Amino acid sequence: MLDYLVSIILTAGIYAIFALGLNLQWGYAGLLNFGHVAFMAIGAYVTVLLSMNGIPIFLAVLAGMILAGAAGASLGVATLRLREDYLAIVTIGFSEILRFVLLNWSSLTRGSFGLFGYPRPFQDLVGIRDYNLFLAGLVIAVLLMVYALLEALARSPWGRVLKSIRDDEAVAVSLGKNAFSYKVQAIALGSAIAALSGSLLAFYLQYINPNNFQPVETFYAWIMVILGGSGNNRGTILGALLLWGFFSTTRFMEGYLSFSPSASSAARMILIGLILIGLMMFRPQGLLGRKEELSIGR
Repeated sequence: MLDYLVSIILTAGIYAIFALGLNLQWGYAGLLNFGHVAFMAIGAYVTVLLSMNGIPIFLAVLAGMILAGAAGASLGVATLRLREDYLAIVTIGFSEILRFVLLNWSSLTRGSFGLFGYPRPFQDLVGIRDYNLFLAGLVIAVLLMVYALLEALARSPWGRVLKSIRDDEAVAVSLGKNAFSYKVQAIALGSAIAALSGSLLAFYLQYINPNNFQPVETFYAWIMVILGGSGNNRGTILGALLLWGFFSTTRFMEGYLSFSPSASSAARMILIGLILIGLMMFRPQGLLGRKEELSIGR
């Protein structure tokens, strides 16, 4: 039972970090990103490939974050001067292109066979049986640091400008703010945070392949943000805990139902969809969100 609880905490913590990056982009800057998983994949693969070639793990993680941030900024530069929905289209296209590149560049990524046997942080100092418990502590520490950073940014002048751009970009521009630059910065930072979650996911799974980074992973992050409350970092973390707690506890029901595993998975998604519909009808701001954070223009 302890191992199972640790696995829930690990998964929820990693995806909470992942969703915090999306919350920065959507909740604070109003940017539609439907390909957020691409930056998680960049972080995972860059970290693993560099560490397998002798680069220290910390530097490999940092390189993944920088590359993901640069990729996010590049997409933003190419699309953010156009209508907002162009970013959504481009990011989901980018995520699928990246996944197929990873799937077919076998000489580098081993394609569908995936990568395994790579080093993990402090693996020589922590026993195999206790490693997941140690990693859970590391994930929680990283989550708290990311949360503290984003809360500080949200309360800073930079965060207030982002919110003003989200609510009414024309007003922010009329006050002399470079809305385009702020939005590029937000998507770059959110992408780097997603890459960090990808590195942690790789350490936890000990095996990655392109199928770990399907588009549905992005929509899990959207569920977490919407469930907890857009523009609320605590709400995003709560959304991650609730979603993965729901996934984990409903697995116990499979033994009492006549559903096949695939049918049970589909039933869980249907139930989540119904919950979200009810939430949008009766509490559109999410569990911890505030109505004033909901922009009429979004």
